[in-house]
Amino acid sequence: MKKRAISVTIGVGVLVALACTTTDNMDKRSVAAPESEETQFGFRTMDETPARSTQSLESVQLQPGPLGLSANYGRSPSAAPPPISSGDVWRTKNGEAGSAPIDEFDDAESYASSNESYNPIIENDFESVELSPLSTFSIDVDTASYSNLRRHLTRGSLPPASAVRIEEMINYFSYDYPDAPGDLPFSMVVEAAECPWNLDNRLVMIGLKGKEIAASNRPDSNLVFLLDVSGSMNSYDKLPLLKNSFRMLAENLNSRDTVSIVVYAGATGLALPATPGDDRQSIIESLENLQSGGSTNGGAGIQLAYSIAEENFIPGGTNRVILATDGDFNVGVTDQGDLITLIEEKAKTGVFLSVLGFGAGNTSDGTMEQLADHGNGNYSYIDNEREAQKVLVDQIGGTLVTIAKDVKVQVEFNPTKVAAYRLIGYENRMLAAEDFNDDTKDAGEIGAGHTVTALYEIIPAGSEIVPVADGLRYREPGKLTDASQSGELMTVNLRYKKPDGIESTPIKTPVADPGTSIMDASEDFMFAASVAGFGLLLRDSKYKGMM
Repeated sequence: MKKRAISVTIGVGVLVALACTTTDNMDKRSVAAPESEETQFGFRTMDETPARSTQSLESVQLQPGPLGLSANYGRSPSAAPPPISSGDVWRTKNGEAGSAPIDEFDDAESYASSNESYNPIIENDFESVELSPLSTFSIDVDTASYSNLRRHLTRGSLPPASAVRIEEMINYFSYDYPDAPGDLPFSMVVEAAECPWNLDNRLVMIGLKGKEIAASNRPDSNLVFLLDVSGSMNSYDKLPLLKNSFRMLAENLNSRDTVSIVVYAGATGLALPATPGDDRQSIIESLENLQSGGSTNGGAGIQLAYSIAEENFIPGGTNRVILATDGDFNVGVTDQGDLITLIEEKAKTGVFLSVLGFGAGNTSDGTMEQLADHGNGNYSYIDNEREAQKVLVDQIGGTLVTIAKDVKVQVEFNPTKVAAYRLIGYENRMLAAEDFNDDTKDAGEIGAGHTVTALYEIIPAGSEIVPVADGLRYREPGKLTDASQSGELMTVNLRYKKPDGIESTPIKTPVADPGTSIMDASEDFMFAASVAGFGLLLRDSKYKGMM
């Protein structure tokens, strides 16, 4: 018991060091995914144990670092803060070029109390299986929370609790899930083991991986860069970094791509009409000519960007608006609800939205997150050029190419095995049970090569069984079904649509719990649990247990 507790503490310490790096490189395993009679569609459950690293958490050597701890762990080649690349634009407080970024705020306290806005998070509580046997949520591939909180930590301040979205922290990293089988757009892995911050409970990991698409097979793309050039973007970490980021993207486009550039401030305009992607000089020159100034009429910019995207629509291709902003919409359509309604209407045309957040001080994180969620897209936060390389070059397939939309997860828990459960994170992606079968309800998208991970903390059964509604696998009115005695822990149900589809496809996978200890869990499981534990600590969650 004591040995495991120490190992968990080390795992969380490793994540403190990882908060200082942008890379998501990690040791890759060759994972065999044999078909199981207990699974459908070639999905793997925890009964099919992958090859595991021989390195255990207690073998990690901790060294003093910029945040007190660092380590050489498989997920990151370095625990040091990311180096400044030659293209980064940094300024010191006296306006001279510097070798490291010095924020415009005088100290960490003023940095933390700057005018940034985040939507509040009401942490998921434990739900009784007796009263709520179903848990339903939309997937989320956003990663902005991790790079944003890294920005706070590397500048010596804790992020606001509402900035810590644990699911985005977990999904920032890629995992060694098996490739999608057959014609399915994604694979699924389910694994259960001890919960590291409460060893009396169990932790269940559900992992999805989108089908990989080679760069040569990427669909033709119609891209509209929607760029905020308002006065609030006049900072080293905003417009200069934005230009460098989109230059990276432009250098990786080809003749099958079309790029348009729409800019907005007090007024909105077309900076570059539809241009072939291999005309990099024209695209880069248009980026270099951008200057900041004026107020922020984001609503007008969004409307023009969608109009341009619709004019150049590619049937069967990638049609996407990429919005880059600090989220400070202060004229025109400024209400978050009105902006979301506008985005939802535009998404119905088949043009999806990606949102890239930049800068500090007045970041409107809540608005940007909601726009991406309702625009059938993803939200990333760019805090330096290495993050831009990750999002816009290394993971360009996942950023641009959607392989499945409206992906929903519904878990039914077996009351003979589970007394209560808690979904970790996904607070703003929760759905009503009836939404699962309702194809008119919007849900999340998954891109090519994306991995999506969700964790449930489970309290084992031990309370009196109370009958609930019918239509469930483990219950009928007034009694349990035969399936409840099968030894299954739960059943994971999925629904998804093709990118251009209107009807969803269901998937059902029963899951057993072999009783694995945390130290015998897969490397993916231990790493995801460590990230979640780090998030619980940052939020000072009441569920952080013994950490």
